Amino acid sequence: MLVLPVVLPAQTTEARMRAQRDELERIRRERSELEQKMANLQGDVHDYREELANLDRQRATTERVLATLDRQLSSISGDVAETTGRMSTAESELQRRKATLQRRLVDIYKRGPLYSAEALLTARSFGELIARYKYLHEIAVHDRMLVQRVEVLRNDIQRQRGELVKLRDAVEENLSDKQREEDRLAALARARQSSIRQAQRSAEQIQQRLAAIRQSESRLGNVIATIETERRRAAARPNAPRAATAAATSTLRTTDLGRLDWPVDGVLLYRFGRVINPNNTTTRWNGMGIAAPIGTSVRAVAPGTVVSVSPLGTYGLTVILQHGGGDYSIYASLNTAAVRTGAAIRKGDVVGTVGVSDPDLKPHLHFEMRPQGRAVDPESWLRGAR
Repeated sequence: MLVLPVVLPAQTTEARMRAQRDELERIRRERSELEQKMANLQGDVHDYREELANLDRQRATTERVLATLDRQLSSISGDVAETTGRMSTAESELQRRKATLQRRLVDIYKRGPLYSAEALLTARSFGELIARYKYLHEIAVHDRMLVQRVEVLRNDIQRQRGELVKLRDAVEENLSDKQREEDRLAALARARQSSIRQAQRSAEQIQQRLAAIRQSESRLGNVIATIETERRRAAARPNAPRAATAAATSTLRTTDLGRLDWPVDGVLLYRFGRVINPNNTTTRWNGMGIAAPIGTSVRAVAPGTVVSVSPLGTYGLTVILQHGGGDYSIYASLNTAAVRTGAAIRKGDVVGTVGVSDPDLKPHLHFEMRPQGRAVDPESWLRGAR
């Protein structure tokens, strides 16, 4: 009786490998989407915590890719071992079948072509004749099955060798993919460390910048307080000069709210008040930033007297106009000043040109309105608030 070895269908292995490849592609598509989001993040101002979270998600997906590749490698290695064992068994059986077939051919060759006829003709009875005929028939059937089995084994071995070649190629591809993913994982770890260091540096720089802004605002407040103290003292003296008396009356009226011309045309970079930055820090602006090309003329919003022209920390070159009655307007981040301290300015006169005082911002005018020396939203004073 012939015993056939158990053969695992090639379709089962291919289906399993196809399912694993589909899972791998799905994870890689997910990671590709994360990489695209990362590219978009790097092109914009963003919270570094979001970048770190994205890097962590990329690392997690890459680890899942590695885990999938490990499962594939284990599965393929198991298939290689199983196919090798089946092929070894088939080759051993093939050798046995070939040896048996060879002995049968030798026996047939030795006995000659008349052996079957002689065996039948020498029978002593009809029953013996039938028995010998049946015996010869069984031998012929056995020989035929033996030849067929040899052919089947030979075809199985050829097929299994083809499977082994494909599995070997899959193992090599898997190992190559795994090495690339390990390199990618190491690169993500380096990128994360770099982002952390960059975030720390950025946080330090932002804190320093905020401290510098607060210090500059304090200096500006002190300058205005000093000027206002001198103005009041001069106005309170007996026989005060007419200029000091005139300075007690403001050229700004409540009717000017929402009606003053803009000191320069442009889009707003920031508005008055507290602003939450992308990194969750808070900046308080005592004025607003109006973007404009460097060198654009800056004009006075109301008549007044120039009481200060000087650099003021993060404000850069700053012109302060006193409108009387304790009211002031501030023109900062200037490239040049077109006025001098003490000059009388009419509404619309050029006081300077737009410049850059903060390297993190575009060229702009920093503009403030300070009635009674207190910073208010300057946009409420301007025509056609944006």
